[in-house]
Amino acid sequence: MTECKGRVAFVLKGYPRLSETFIAQEILALERQGLDILIVSLRHPTDKAVHPVHREIAAECLYLPEYLYQEPLRVWRAWRQARRLPDYKAARRTWLADLVRDKTPNRIRRFGQALVLAAELPADIDRLHAHFIHTPASVTRYAALMRGLEWSVSAHAKDIWTTPDWEKREKLAAASWAVTCTEIGHEHLAELAPDSRRVALCYHGLDLGNFSPSMTRRDSADGPVTILSVGRAVAKKGYDDVLAALALLPRSLDWRFVHIGGGALAAELKAEAERLGLAGRIEWRGARPQPEVLAAYREADIFVLASKIAPDGDRDGLPNVLMEAQSQGLACIATELGGIAELIKDEATGLLIAPGDPAALAAALTRLIRDPALRARLGAVGERRVRAEFDAGATIGLLARRFGLQTVQPAEPERELVDAS
Repeated sequence: MTECKGRVAFVLKGYPRLSETFIAQEILALERQGLDILIVSLRHPTDKAVHPVHREIAAECLYLPEYLYQEPLRVWRAWRQARRLPDYKAARRTWLADLVRDKTPNRIRRFGQALVLAAELPADIDRLHAHFIHTPASVTRYAALMRGLEWSVSAHAKDIWTTPDWEKREKLAAASWAVTCTEIGHEHLAELAPDSRRVALCYHGLDLGNFSPSMTRRDSADGPVTILSVGRAVAKKGYDDVLAALALLPRSLDWRFVHIGGGALAAELKAEAERLGLAGRIEWRGARPQPEVLAAYREADIFVLASKIAPDGDRDGLPNVLMEAQSQGLACIATELGGIAELIKDEATGLLIAPGDPAALAAALTRLIRDPALRARLGAVGERRVRAEFDAGATIGLLARRFGLQTVQPAEPERELVDAS
């Protein structure tokens, strides 16, 4: 593995994003370990607010053309410059081979963005690293080929399960190394890689410095039990199942539901809540910065996340919001999907149900609403486990060593470093 002597360009789909705190947390942690980073974003920010962690990051940011027609002169100038690079033809052949199998405008846009990245990449960039193995990894791969640089990739959830196997296989063969954040994702990618040792399991972990223990838990005896969920209003988050489950709760139960997050399905979900007669008990807060999310965890009694596989194959990996909720001693209900069961142990650190089962979710909610002692026990045990085994300060060492940082001393074997057993 080559030691980094210059900056590393981190290629992201969008930056900054409220929904991708885990990436910002990782970048900041690596900066603190001594890694000099340039952030390359394929899209401009759309969120009106940012998290405090974004303000702490020192890295400069290079925005590529989001759509090629928006900056045609920039793309044309980049092509004139990039085509003179020694390995331009190799990159073009690779892209054309991909285009034959994926005849989409997105594939064309990826190459155009890679041209701009290759042409405008500062001379002190030593290597490239993509977050997500789909679009960002394509742009990274083409640009790295043109510039003759090594590249690596962090794979997560949607990108793993919605990218064709042929494409993942070829990217894993081309990248110098890869990491992913769940055991199920690791097993899948290791099977596709030419050498399974090229892919490592590395949980994101939680920056516990930003999630200090909650000193008090709200007493719901004087009011409704507050059920909280944090997540984008998209199909894979299962909020249609949450609403269906809430509609099944016994009328005698006193509860309220709070949702934090943006997303394309927000208006549709609000209309469904009206149809089910639930609107008066639900508060839709939209996307909020991290301090407000943390306050919501501390005010809630139950956290719920009903993840499932979306029609297009999209699904969660190991959502950081579950670790965040557990760090505040919040009893969690989630589905047995992806890497969630690697964090939550049923009946020990939370309750797990099958995906897409509103009746089972309603039963679990009813149980926790009626049993504050069970909520307290699950919350306490879950918090202890998160703080003991999912501290990002420990997991970041694996990535630091992958980037060749000499300030990090080798610890136990990498696989054991991130073991969730």
